[in-house]
Amino acid sequence: MTGTAAATAPVASAPRPPSPMRRPAYRRLMVGWVATNLGDSALYLVLAIWVKELTGSDAAGALVFLFIGLPALLAPFAGQLADRVHRRPLLIATNLGTAAVVLTLLLVQGAQHVWLIYAATFGYGLAAYLTAAAQSGLLRDLLPDEELAGANGIFTSIDNGCRIVSPALGAALYVAAGPWAVIALATAGFLVMAVMMSTIRLQESEPQPRLEGETYWHELSAGFRALLADPLLRLLTIAVAAGFGLTGLLNATIFPLVEHGLQEGPAALGPAQAIQGVGALAGGLCAAWMLRRIGERRLVGWGLALLGLGTLTAWALVQWPLAEAWMRWAGLGAVQGLIGFGVPWVIVGVVTLRMRLTPPRLQGRTSAALNVSINVPQMLLLALGSALLVVVDFRWLILVAAVGVLLAAAAVWAGRRLDAPAAASD
Repeated sequence: MTGTAAATAPVASAPRPPSPMRRPAYRRLMVGWVATNLGDSALYLVLAIWVKELTGSDAAGALVFLFIGLPALLAPFAGQLADRVHRRPLLIATNLGTAAVVLTLLLVQGAQHVWLIYAATFGYGLAAYLTAAAQSGLLRDLLPDEELAGANGIFTSIDNGCRIVSPALGAALYVAAGPWAVIALATAGFLVMAVMMSTIRLQESEPQPRLEGETYWHELSAGFRALLADPLLRLLTIAVAAGFGLTGLLNATIFPLVEHGLQEGPAALGPAQAIQGVGALAGGLCAAWMLRRIGERRLVGWGLALLGLGTLTAWALVQWPLAEAWMRWAGLGAVQGLIGFGVPWVIVGVVTLRMRLTPPRLQGRTSAALNVSINVPQMLLLALGSALLVVVDFRWLILVAAVGVLLAAAAVWAGRRLDAPAAASD
């Protein structure tokens, strides 16, 4: 009788893993994210090429990247705004405004208007930080904790997928039809995001007024204080800031790395970056699956370890050059693949923990604070590395970066005691 009952009992199906893709609002947000990233990734590279052609100056073209990076210094103000207003209208207005800023590039007629390209670049770079801050709060209102990792993994994969496709698309449009075609693509992307946001329906957390007696500067710095208040979030923030900051030294050596590691010219950087993009796409797609199994801390630790191992492999590749071209490409492929695969794990791990531990109306400021913590050290060390290349062999910079990133990974692994009891086993 028991055997018969067991044979006829229905078999319970395994529960499906939590996924934000089941939510229409998230799917619409994802469509907008694809559109803006496609246009943005195509535009910023074309702007540098455009300035170089207008002025004939490599330095003038490189300044485009400076004006993209400078808005990081204003990110806390963007986060403050995102926490003090309704986010959906803010995102609609920001994307419409960014589209208008990009359209001002149509006024550029010659080298005398290069300042307008720099101004537009700064404007749409600042809009990116405001969008990131507002979107973080929107996701926190929209999704339960168990779906945050999946949402961040998908967005990270979209970012990296667009970085593979968009630069080539932008360059092709620029050659075929001029900068106006790329401007049209970028503008369309921001308009699509505005339309998608206008169709989303969700219950937003209400903006909170400033506390009595609280100064504006104290309120502005709340994001940084929140990152440092929780011991685990503090550890991951500092480790990621140090690890990603040190990659600025690696970025400064990218051309000698390609020249000595591959024994190729600068044009080989394109395929090398594409390999990293494919690795990042794969890493982003499996990041949520890994996070559910090992938790945020270990995901960040593994990501930093892969990043450090890839950087150490880059040092070995130039320290002991390989004889055959296919060997050199295989070696650089391993470097770019390891780095590309590891970076999304770091980002998804630390961003998911930040979102999970932060109240809804502090999401904008903690998002901005984390962006500053990651991007500003990287910019500073990139500038330092570029200056040091004049007096220091580039191999030493790669080795310092590799050792530093691996030490950051070791610090994360050493933080085992900060895990929740249920996730404490390594």
